[in-house]
Amino acid sequence: MKLGINGLGRIGKLSLWQHVSRKHFSGIVANIGRDVGTSLSDLAATLERDSTYGRLGSYLYGNSCPRVIEELNEEDGTMVVNGVPVKILRSARNPRDIAWQENEVKIVVDTTGVFTDPTADADASKGALRGHMQAGAEKVILSAPFKIKSKGMGMPEDAVTTIMGINEEVYESSQHSLISAASCTTTCLSYMIKPLMEKIGADKIMSASMVTVHAATGSQQVLDRLPGAGATDLRKNRSILNNIILTTTGAAKALALVIPEMASIGFMAESVRIPTSTGSLIILVLNLQDDFDKPIKRNDINAIYEQYASNNPYLHFSNQQNVSSDIIGMPAAAATIEGTETHTRTANIQVDLSKVRAESLVAGADPILNVPVTQAVVYGWYDNELGSYTNMLGDLVVHVSEEML
Repeated sequence: MKLGINGLGRIGKLSLWQHVSRKHFSGIVANIGRDVGTSLSDLAATLERDSTYGRLGSYLYGNSCPRVIEELNEEDGTMVVNGVPVKILRSARNPRDIAWQENEVKIVVDTTGVFTDPTADADASKGALRGHMQAGAEKVILSAPFKIKSKGMGMPEDAVTTIMGINEEVYESSQHSLISAASCTTTCLSYMIKPLMEKIGADKIMSASMVTVHAATGSQQVLDRLPGAGATDLRKNRSILNNIILTTTGAAKALALVIPEMASIGFMAESVRIPTSTGSLIILVLNLQDDFDKPIKRNDINAIYEQYASNNPYLHFSNQQNVSSDIIGMPAAAATIEGTETHTRTANIQVDLSKVRAESLVAGADPILNVPVTQAVVYGWYDNELGSYTNMLGDLVVHVSEEML
């Protein structure tokens, strides 16, 4: 089976790195829809080197490895990368026009970030995710959350959001053709929430909030530039080299798709972009209804994560003092819990029953209730590119392909 990759931006390029390392697919067909530089050699040089992760050969075999991209054929757009045949398509940008069928590609990963609406028609003039299937693909995996643009439209029955190790069992090969791998932040967050939910219980989580301190992405500007017409967020056009930039994240909405119990919990998610190339951090704050006699302590929280990590390769627990660069390239780590920084504080919260709706009051109850509430703060690192998200995405792609056989 051949793998199709649409787009060779950050996630597309690193997905190619992942799959020439895994060698699960017999070949890779990557579509970029345009020429790069002056020749195929220029594209090969771009694929081979990365400012964040170094050289592809070093990633695969260590620093002593020679060049791993060989047999370049300019006319055919082909090369061999680590022994895996790779073909580059450079003529079509609309998914419906990409030559997937001619190249025997049945599974495509769309990493462009442009086509995210699972309800958009395949013949949409500006392109659509479903266009890949019109072009011959049977399964399309999106490296981003779904975004339905038309108000009132629900998720199509053939679309599903799944994260490996969290809810991959909801994927049904006979039903689902469009699969979202959520986002790097949602992936990390799900591994911070699920262990607590399984051990403490969703009913005890009164509220939760998170802030992701996130590395820069390709959508941000190197230097300040004028915003486009109609732009409402002027910060998106400011230099990421010089600023901490407040922005938004869809992690809260996407999290409810993979952990449905979160829909009943008050949850807020915020994002701050910082001038680093990768390596991000989630600060998770939870308010837990506790027990008077045995309140939850930091050691209890850490023990939950440590036990969960011992049985799940996607969660790492660390008692070391890490900085963001320590996380870069860490393999198979959806989240790395920084156990040294877990904190809890328990207090009795007074609830004035006069502020509670009458139907909620219990006859004969005291006018004031004392409720023990523990606030817990947990820190989770993630390499938002290669080590965490692209690795998880690669596992999902392999999982989907195996279900097709």
